[in-house]
Amino acid sequence: MFRALRPVLARRPSGTFRTCVLLVLLAATGIAILELVREQTGTPGFFVGLGLALLPVPALMAAFRWLGRAAPAPWSQLLFCFGWGACTAALIAILANNFATRWIAAATADPSGADRLGSVAIAPVVEESAKAAAVVLVFVFCRRHFTGPADGFVVAGFAAIGFAFTENILYLGNAYVQDLADGTSVLDSVTAATFFVRILLSPFAHPLFTVLTGLGFGVAAVSAQRWRRICLPLIGLALAMGTHALWNGSSQFGDHGFYVVYGCVMVPLFGLLVWLAVRMRRSRLRAVAGELALYAAAGWLAPAEVPALASVPARSLARELARRGGGRAAGRAVARYEADALALALLRHRARRGGPLREADFAGREGELLRRLWRSRATAGPALARAAAMEELLPPRSGPCGPQQLPGPRRAEPSVRRSGPWTPARPAGPSSIRPCVLPGGDGVR
Repeated sequence: MFRALRPVLARRPSGTFRTCVLLVLLAATGIAILELVREQTGTPGFFVGLGLALLPVPALMAAFRWLGRAAPAPWSQLLFCFGWGACTAALIAILANNFATRWIAAATADPSGADRLGSVAIAPVVEESAKAAAVVLVFVFCRRHFTGPADGFVVAGFAAIGFAFTENILYLGNAYVQDLADGTSVLDSVTAATFFVRILLSPFAHPLFTVLTGLGFGVAAVSAQRWRRICLPLIGLALAMGTHALWNGSSQFGDHGFYVVYGCVMVPLFGLLVWLAVRMRRSRLRAVAGELALYAAAGWLAPAEVPALASVPARSLARELARRGGGRAAGRAVARYEADALALALLRHRARRGGPLREADFAGREGELLRRLWRSRATAGPALARAAAMEELLPPRSGPCGPQQLPGPRRAEPSVRRSGPWTPARPAGPSSIRPCVLPGGDGVR
């Protein structure tokens, strides 16, 4: 019987099956965490905490999305990370932290000491591991969308935003219940103090910790050495846990310990990560422009499309122009074209840098993207070229031809022989991969 089931068990689960399993898991943990938080805060406290905790979420999402827009990941993937942090990771953290704190209190007979030890030694390990699980799932099952440090940065940030959202509901709801019991005024209330510290002063705390894990996975995704692919994620996770533990233990460093850690560690680290995010965004847009220029030289793209695809405002304008001229369907077609072009550029950039990408995987994925681009080029190309002209991204042209006139392809779509897969030339290293070389040497000239 086991031999009969072996082929079935050896099959990898399909994408639809994985999606259904993850949705069921998120729904179950979401219902559980909702009821758990409501029990701890009470219904009035839950709704007050929910309303206040929602305030920083749109701004934080927009900040991380701004970085990701250079080569955006699917919204479904980002919402999954947010849901994982808000539901699954939060539930794991609450249950594990409560169990660990009770166990320490029973072993040491010192409840106050158990709370301090749990917040410094247990909570950072549990919470960062639970949030990192979302990054691991994307890294394993969505490797096509995990092309560098920027992807790890964004994915980890969304998971941390979800986790902080649920945690803030709990803290703010409990503070509101305490204020109701004490009858304190609004300005002198625990709720106001909690709101100031968690929402106004340090809304970036959890994203800052988990981003370190995401950067480790992002660098590992483009590293050729096996030891880097193993060690870098672990180093990133360890740094996230250490920074989290320092933040949680700042109140133990005296009356001004919190402000010292905030000013000397958190603010500089936040500034460093903001600088790194800006640098990664610019680097990714330059990589898109450089790689797509080679495909344009080979005839797969019009030269006017390259500067538009390497500009976030021009991409948005191209989608808007397509919607005005051809409706929502045309806008979606341009959006798909842009996503495929960006994926193609990052695929080649990853191969050029020596990432862990097999030649067969590169050839198959490149061929798939090029075919899809070619089929949509007639619709998306004019919109992108016009957007580039309106954004003044094209160099001036001499002669009667205006900037909106596109150079047509020198040949029709390159013929693809069906005898084998698309294969790049076999160079000495990935940096020499030619994107348009087909079996038998047929290509665009």
